[in-house]
Amino acid sequence: MFEKIKKLLVEQMGIDEKLIIPEAKLIADLELNSIELAEFILTCEEEFEISIKDEDLKKLVCVSDIVEYIENL
Repeated sequence: MFEKIKKLLVEQMGIDEKLIIPEAKLIADLELNSIELAEFILTCEEEFEISIKDEDLKKLVCVSDIVEYIENL
């Protein structure tokens, strides 16, 4: 799942793949702004055919948080 998320971050958000590690923080390390983060979450929802609850969004801080969230659905 990590590799799929990494691919989306590279292809959809234009992030350098060397920066994408499980511990990378989406805003602080990968420098996504709030609009880009919202776009990325929507992309994940479409790609994996899931729905991420609004109250869970605050928990998705690092790349690994997204991976774990999707894997546990």
